[in-house]
Amino acid sequence: MLVLPSRKPSKGAPMPDKNPENKPRGGWLSRFAPGVRKIVSRRDTPDNLWVKDPDSGEMLFRSDLEAALWVTPSGRHMRINAPTRLKATFDDGVFESIDTPDVPEDPLKFSDGKPYRERLNAARKAAGRKDTMAIGFGRIDGVAAVVIVQDFTFMGGSLGMAAGEAFVAAAREAVKRGVPFVCFTAAGGARMQEGALSLMQMARTTLAVQEVKAAQLPYVVVLTDPTTGGVTASYAMLGDVHLAEPGALIGFAGPRVIETTIREKLPPGFQRAEYLQGKGMVDKVVARGDLPKTLGQIMSMLMGGKRKAA
Repeated sequence: MLVLPSRKPSKGAPMPDKNPENKPRGGWLSRFAPGVRKIVSRRDTPDNLWVKDPDSGEMLFRSDLEAALWVTPSGRHMRINAPTRLKATFDDGVFESIDTPDVPEDPLKFSDGKPYRERLNAARKAAGRKDTMAIGFGRIDGVAAVVIVQDFTFMGGSLGMAAGEAFVAAAREAVKRGVPFVCFTAAGGARMQEGALSLMQMARTTLAVQEVKAAQLPYVVVLTDPTTGGVTASYAMLGDVHLAEPGALIGFAGPRVIETTIREKLPPGFQRAEYLQGKGMVDKVVARGDLPKTLGQIMSMLMGGKRKAA
């Protein structure tokens, strides 16, 4: 009888399926597998759970920073957005939001590689409002006031037509209600995409401040980090009283620009709030947590008739 040799399967041939019906495998381990997978499965962690301290490099728990009004253990006053600022300023975080006026968008049809209108839309989507300014009315340490906040997170707090129009509206609202006007500044300067129309806001805001003073109402400025450019050259330096947060950068041109121009090394702490207080440009440096009480005392004194606004 002739017996034929069996053929060996080629290397590429599939192995026979011993479980053709794909039945679930049994055994005691299968009963524990689902629970084990839940224990060892990767869980997503929010990207913003921790914040790095810019000074020490220490990782800080975000909720702790929020409770501390975004002041780090090392004393750094981190930048905060407009809604956070308004809640931290008014008593119990309660205030009436005042709408900012509408202005023509992109009047110069400007593009710097990306259309200005697209940059505006992206900034609005990220910030959740029309422009850098936010206005509120409420009580600060018991004293009624209109507050305008400049938000650096919206295109660097740049001064444009919308910001100028909002400042004028807030000043007139303070005059209408007969209450003090408080301004928190934070800006890198004028908004280049609006050209000369942006620079015109320096004059318009200056005139608005004069309306407040003509009504003998206090105008108090709180300088936050950073306050530079055309904002410093206009309404940021026209207050009856100038307060500043610790470590805030305040000036017209930045330190690097000045050093390059004069070709000299600037003194330590130049253009910082503490340095400017020593030179008389800032009346008082106040920690963020103490600002409501300090503002309330100043406004109460000025509104009490002991001293008229300048």
